[in-house]
Amino acid sequence: MVDQPALSHLPDLAVPTLLAADLQDHLMTASNDLDRLQRLLHDATETLLTHFHSANEQMDALKHLAQDVAAFDPAPLEQMLSDLRGAVTALQFQDMASQLISHTDRRLRSCADRLARDALAADGDTGFVPIEPPPLRPNPVTQDEVDAGSIELF
Repeated sequence: MVDQPALSHLPDLAVPTLLAADLQDHLMTASNDLDRLQRLLHDATETLLTHFHSANEQMDALKHLAQDVAAFDPAPLEQMLSDLRGAVTALQFQDMASQLISHTDRRLRSCADRLARDALAADGDTGFVPIEPPPLRPNPVTQDEVDAGSIELF
């Protein structure tokens, strides 16, 4: 995002109030959709984690019971446990996704607030319009994949 001093050499271009209101409405709708996506992602992740942890505990219990059987081959059970741990590790993307959603939401709200302030100022309204500050960093997450051992969240 370009900061205000970088734009000081450009002429003031007034945004018509109706256009600004329409754009602000679209930005806020997108922001609300991101909030809803954040909640859905959180709920799905919590449900998956609960089930994965339960399955892991049950497989561990089966492993201990099966060790008493003379013909027990632990390889398939070990592979299932490894796969389950890999699935839990893959769920760590939820934290990165949440950070990106939150970052984008703050950026959209900041744009909507600035748009409203500038449109009101163009109409002669000099009242106080609070502005959500934009995120300071361009991207809160530098990773683009989740590998076992690369991040520790759970």
